Amino acid sequence: MAQESPKNSAAEIPVTSNGEVDDSHEHGFNRDLKHSLPSGLGLSETQITSHGFDSTKEGVVEAGVFQGGQRTQTKSGPVILADEIKNPAMEKLELVRKWSLNTYKCTRQIISEKLGRGSRTVDLELEAQIDILRDNKKKYENILKLAQTLSTQLFQMVHTQRQLGDAFADLSLKSLELHEEFGYNADTQKLLAKNGETLLGAINFFIASVNTLVNKTIEDTLMTVKQYESARIEYDAYRTDLEELNLGPRDANTLPKIEQSQHLFQAHKEKYDKMRNDVSIKLKFLEENKVKVLHNQLVLFHNAIAAYFAGNQKQLEQTLKQFHIKLKTPGVDAPSWLEEQ
Repeated sequence: MAQESPKNSAAEIPVTSNGEVDDSHEHGFNRDLKHSLPSGLGLSETQITSHGFDSTKEGVVEAGVFQGGQRTQTKSGPVILADEIKNPAMEKLELVRKWSLNTYKCTRQIISEKLGRGSRTVDLELEAQIDILRDNKKKYENILKLAQTLSTQLFQMVHTQRQLGDAFADLSLKSLELHEEFGYNADTQKLLAKNGETLLGAINFFIASVNTLVNKTIEDTLMTVKQYESARIEYDAYRTDLEELNLGPRDANTLPKIEQSQHLFQAHKEKYDKMRNDVSIKLKFLEENKVKVLHNQLVLFHNAIAAYFAGNQKQLEQTLKQFHIKLKTPGVDAPSWLEEQ
């Protein structure tokens, strides 16, 4: 008796009556696979679709995120990054590249100017004003240093006069035969110490005002001047680059470089013009402020010194009142904010 050959279920292909492949078993397999997976695992649902053997297409695996029994399919195709998603490392590398290129161009321009090979843009009127400002700053710093020395020496002299007056007053009480002589000298030294303290207040006010002018107002203007000079070097560096490119051949390779160089040159030219305008305005306002401040301080210094050495105590005190200078009484602390209110 002939044995019946065992059937291989994997080799069976169900066919319908019209000759098409029956895919009902395939859908049943996908359904059984779906129910066999535990729910809530957060896995992506996978659907396997097969085609007939006569098809030229390969099997397609479609994946989607499983969300409560519903599937969100993702379309296949090239991955496109959104514009707002940028790599921080690439941005930093780009910034470093631009900074290095700019530094190289500026350094080359500075060396060329020092060697006398490169040309530089010069505003004669503005450069003259800047040179005068720097020279005046050095002279004002010297005046400030000498005034501080005078203040220190005057403070020491006033301190010595006060101690000498106390010593004369003590001897006046203990020496009956020289009571009047010691008393006159004690009063004189105490009066000199008092006038010296008044003069010291005027000199310190002069020092504070000149210090503000030199180390804040003028220094702020010079910082703007430094920014202007940096903008000038960058402008000349990119101008030289553009001139070199214009002297070379013009073809498909050089035209984009020339266009980019023209764009960078225009941007640095606008920056240079803006900084030059800022420096001009600051120099103008600085000159007006300097004349006003120094006029008042020089009048104060002269009147206070003249009144002190003339022994005119009333004029010395009037000078301080004219400039609203209040002296701090030795040994008396400033009132608290509660007392002021």
